[in-house]
Amino acid sequence: MIAAAAPRTSFAEGPKVLRVVPQSDLKILDPIWTTAIITRNHGYAIYDTLFGVDDQGQVKPQMVSDYSQSDDGKVWTFTLRKGLKFHDGAPVTSADIIQSLKRWGARDNLGQRLLAATASLDAKSDDTFVLSLKQRFGLVLEALSKPASVPPFIMPKRVAETPPDQQITSQIGSGPFVFKADQYRPGERVVYVKNTDYVPRNEPASGTAGGKVVNVDRMEWIILTDGQTQTNAIINGEVDLIEWVPADQYVALRDNPRISFVDLVPKGSFALHLNHLYPPFNNPRIAQAAYMAISQDALMKAQMVHPDLYNANPSLYPTGTIYHSEKTSYYTGKPQFARARALLKEAGYNNEPVVLMYPASFAILNKFPPVMAALLKQAGFNVDMQSMDWPTLVARRAMKTPPAQGGWGAFITGWNIPDTINPMFYAPLTGNGENGWFGWPTDAKLEALKDEFLLAATSEQRKSLADQIQERAYDAAIVAPIGEYKTITAARKDVISGTVSSPVCVYWGIQKG
Repeated sequence: MIAAAAPRTSFAEGPKVLRVVPQSDLKILDPIWTTAIITRNHGYAIYDTLFGVDDQGQVKPQMVSDYSQSDDGKVWTFTLRKGLKFHDGAPVTSADIIQSLKRWGARDNLGQRLLAATASLDAKSDDTFVLSLKQRFGLVLEALSKPASVPPFIMPKRVAETPPDQQITSQIGSGPFVFKADQYRPGERVVYVKNTDYVPRNEPASGTAGGKVVNVDRMEWIILTDGQTQTNAIINGEVDLIEWVPADQYVALRDNPRISFVDLVPKGSFALHLNHLYPPFNNPRIAQAAYMAISQDALMKAQMVHPDLYNANPSLYPTGTIYHSEKTSYYTGKPQFARARALLKEAGYNNEPVVLMYPASFAILNKFPPVMAALLKQAGFNVDMQSMDWPTLVARRAMKTPPAQGGWGAFITGWNIPDTINPMFYAPLTGNGENGWFGWPTDAKLEALKDEFLLAATSEQRKSLADQIQERAYDAAIVAPIGEYKTITAARKDVISGTVSSPVCVYWGIQKG
């Protein structure tokens, strides 16, 4: 039985209710402030975007009806679809768009560059706005349709005026679901209802583009952290779908005739992230030594268990994609303990403890930290592994206090393919210090290479620069992948249908019954 779920009400038994076990608890509600996947999924439920990306990777208008580009590529004019409304009934206007893009652009890697290249962003009318650039910017539509990490979600102007380093307090969007703040119970349940005022596009749903048709009256995210409890709940019909099945429950659900696996969450990769603001990882050579301790095989075997659910990949970019590269500098994904210990000695490592954050109850990630701690110790590090839940880790990684004062030194998280497919999309791939992603490395050479990537005129130039960006990321110890995973989503057979193939997890299109 579901111990954490609220009792079912008479309301929930009447209308069609989709009950989902999300990948983790939802405690941070601002999808611009954090890159946490659970918060991004929440964002796609209640917000809309100017453009979407279909399941073939093509950019398509979403909130936009028409757009044009000047001959010199510097002036873009966008007109919104008719009938766009926020959940409080207010119309979506150009003023809302402009302020939302400014807030997003202060947080997102690609957004920062787009705003830096912007001469002006002005409203021509309530439904038309103009983006004027200082120089041609090669990824305007890619930026405005960015599906992952920090998507450019559109919020009311008053909400988007929240300083980018502070979390919003209002959950008013214009998307296909409405967030029920009065029924929100962190650690227990998150509730959404169908936005009956939402007008989907006429095209079929595809990725984050097309018609976002909601076929249920209510969606409940039931927070269950234990894998066995999740499995029991779906087999007993108490929930309809498990967004991300823990690997140790894979066989039990695969072999159950009541359950089917559906295409809802894309593949991805896991990565180790370090805090570059404080010792020991403010020294890039010591950070390199930490990456030399990584054993992708040991880590992925511990977490994913079944060989058909994972593979090694020392590249930053996903296997089989255009920027995947064998040029990995010193990084191999295989342990180099002797080399790491020698490097620590050369770099003057003073045995500072590495505060490794350990989301003990998060079944998707909780096998990694004990193995990573053992690998780091073998490489000569003093490791302080600290247990917490996943929402606490997500909040704590934003803290810039020293590790000994409640900060952190290292953690492992996962990324979907759309996060890592392009060097301009990958949030941790930053060298702009405290304006960058959590960990805040500073590396001018990496930033210069990314600038060149944006200005590249040919695919060959972009590929060469993507290779150089990867090598520089390892030389500066910015981020290190620890393997690729296959996501398993379980659904009740003959009950759930209509899942939308998408670069991110979305819940429109799903039918129940």
